[in-house]
Amino acid sequence: MVGSALRRGSHAYVYLVSKAGHISRGHQHQAWHSRPAAVECVAQRAPGSVVELLGKSYPQDDHSNLTQKVLARVGRNLHNQQHHPLWLIKERVKDHFYKQYVGRSGTPLFSVHDNLSPVVTTWQNFDSLLIPAEHPSRKKGDNYYLNRTHMLRAHTSAHQWDLLHAGLDAFLVVGDVYRRDQIDSQHYPVFHQLEAVRLFSKHELFAGIEDGESLQLFEQSSRSTHKQETHTMEAMKLVEFDLKQTLTRLMTHLFGDGLEIRWVDCYFPFTHPSFEMEINFRGEWLEVLGCGVMEQRLVNSAGAQDRIGWAFGLGLERLAMILYDIHDIRLFWSEDERFLKQFRVANINQKVKFQPLSKYPALINDISFWLPSETYTENDFYDLVRTIGGDLVEKVDLIDKFEHPKCHGNRHVLERHTRTCPE
Repeated sequence: MVGSALRRGSHAYVYLVSKAGHISRGHQHQAWHSRPAAVECVAQRAPGSVVELLGKSYPQDDHSNLTQKVLARVGRNLHNQQHHPLWLIKERVKDHFYKQYVGRSGTPLFSVHDNLSPVVTTWQNFDSLLIPAEHPSRKKGDNYYLNRTHMLRAHTSAHQWDLLHAGLDAFLVVGDVYRRDQIDSQHYPVFHQLEAVRLFSKHELFAGIEDGESLQLFEQSSRSTHKQETHTMEAMKLVEFDLKQTLTRLMTHLFGDGLEIRWVDCYFPFTHPSFEMEINFRGEWLEVLGCGVMEQRLVNSAGAQDRIGWAFGLGLERLAMILYDIHDIRLFWSEDERFLKQFRVANINQKVKFQPLSKYPALINDISFWLPSETYTENDFYDLVRTIGGDLVEKVDLIDKFEHPKCHGNRHVLERHTRTCPE
């Protein structure tokens, strides 16, 4: 890739924005500094090389694409850092489930798993969830692979099959997940998810239903937009109702009474029917999670053939940004005391409104460069920018493309905004 800097003039080909966020540089973790990092963009892949991660060694191959910046984030587990805003959200959700759903012995119905390794096999991340081999979510350009067989999980759903196979019927999974993504205030290559699964036996689902003894979970019919081919309509409707009631109670607990909610039909490979939940917050409809009735093939393969269930997954950063009025996702990685002390509350349900630390104008740069025609993806460039510019780069936008009529080379012009925020 050969490039030359270009100041924006009358021909502004590309628009790329980057921002430092509202963090004081003097108190940042070393990964947030603006000095170009003296590391390679992608982990070394010399013949026979390995990557050491969480006490294990993984041989590298042509699929390995981990950057040093992402590797430095593995093991931070912000969701387990006491009084961190992501920890607060996790604890609020966990406390709600512990109090609302209690088993016959008086113990919490849902078990919580928040310290599972983020390194999973590609089978766990994709195949166990019925994601087809040709599905675009498997692309190397969208994921962080240690090698062809191991990767950093792209979602906490990667643990569903294992926990179901272990005999669990109701559980929460919380953890960091990794995806190669664009650069702006809403996206980061590492973020955190909370996943929940609940299975029902025939007796549990139809308990309290008139003539429930005569109802069945399964039948052999045809798949429709409303149900799977193996589920009876009665069972599917009850599971869907329980799922939506569970999530409505959870969001009311987090956001307060009077919350306006709507459901949008969508598609996930591992649930059907599937929905996205949107809430009306301060006059704006916001998508907060995805959910659905679990694919029975997944449940059956894990050894729970006599049960039917639901699953949902939500982003902790997404909820925290809405609840605490945090406008930049990179702030969650700050070690600035002025940020962290705002969330040291005596009661996890106490209302918190984040107070920005500083406001400075952005520094604007335009970049123009030539690209190869075959092997390039936009996420390659985003990883390069994050490695060199760190989190001071707030946003990267492509403004224009130009293809040379003779050599067919592609020139991209980009503008970058950086912001430095001394106190």
